Amino acid sequence: MIRIEDRYFSLNRVLLQLVGLWPYQKSKFVRLQLICFFIIQITFIMAQLTIFMTAKCTADLVIKIFSLTFGIICLTITYNSFVVNSENVKYLIEQVEQICDDLKDKNEIAIVEKYIEAMQNFIVYYLLLNNINVFLNVCCLVLSGSVGFILAGIELWPDFQDLFFSVNKSRTRHLLIETEYFIDQEKYFYLLLFHINASFFIGVLTLLATGTMLHAYLQYACGMFKIASYRMENTMKIYISQDFNLRNKNFVQEGIIYAVDIHRKAMKFSDYLISSFEVSFMFLIVFGVLTLSLNILRITSLKFNNGEIIIPLIAFVSCFLYMFLTNFTGQEITNHYNYLFVAAYNAQWYMVSLHIQRLILLLLQRSNKSFGLNIGGMYVASIKFFATLMNTSMSYFTVLYSMQQ
Repeated sequence: MIRIEDRYFSLNRVLLQLVGLWPYQKSKFVRLQLICFFIIQITFIMAQLTIFMTAKCTADLVIKIFSLTFGIICLTITYNSFVVNSENVKYLIEQVEQICDDLKDKNEIAIVEKYIEAMQNFIVYYLLLNNINVFLNVCCLVLSGSVGFILAGIELWPDFQDLFFSVNKSRTRHLLIETEYFIDQEKYFYLLLFHINASFFIGVLTLLATGTMLHAYLQYACGMFKIASYRMENTMKIYISQDFNLRNKNFVQEGIIYAVDIHRKAMKFSDYLISSFEVSFMFLIVFGVLTLSLNILRITSLKFNNGEIIIPLIAFVSCFLYMFLTNFTGQEITNHYNYLFVAAYNAQWYMVSLHIQRLILLLLQRSNKSFGLNIGGMYVASIKFFATLMNTSMSYFTVLYSMQQ
């Protein structure tokens, strides 16, 4: 028998293992990996903040430092949220396995596999052409992952010039990112460069691993909502196609019960996922908006022929796309939640018995209550909330920009 993590979460398992976040088989090496990654991220944040101890604190310096620091803090929060919620991540995988084992209809199994496969194979070319959500996700990751290469290339370019063009002129090497390590940067340049780029690579891997895992969970929830609507449609279709004398009222009742049951499980699964990471998501919203605002401010204050614009530009695009993808997936959950009620509404209810009509009416009354990925009882992930985040970011940017003038 193929295990659920091998069948549906094979890609996610590999990615999470790279950053030590896979909830199974926690060896001593994995624990050491977690500690090392955490220390690298924290020390990089500290190296950026300690610049205020040696440099004159100006508005430009504050914006320059925090525009990047807040982004690294977001990645660190994401990493630690999976460390803290390791058991919850494992529990959600087991819930997927349990519910999938209960599916007997081959069409229902095909629905689940369709949604999970869309996530597992997001690197494949044809999905880039047919799935805009996956395409944007890949763009976000490519842009984010290129930060480390760009930083290393810019900072090592003088050395390449000396090597290939035999430039004998003495050069002073300095890090592109403002940091303070309290050691000679010229002497330990390569060590500090390694530390900075290691922090970026860990952040990118974390973004990739955790983002795809959360998206896989939500894709699975969408599949469960789709199965609920399929059960409803299929039950009514079979019942109506039968001869009048052969119609079985209990068959319809059982079909509606099964549809409502899988619908309820999908809601419970989504709520448990959000509640597990609720605190982390709240912090990510705050720091994400600040990161977006500060990087917009930096982009407007820098010239496009200036190499320094690369970092805020990539940070802005990555943050923007990540916010969009998160809220787009939240909107998908809300839309799929309504599929069951649409199926009940479109059913030929006038051709069933009065008792079944009452059941359908009770089901439709539930549709008056909306459902979504509710974060802290204040925010619901949706396209509307994404627009709110953008408006908030632009408002902060406008205030900061006016203060600079």
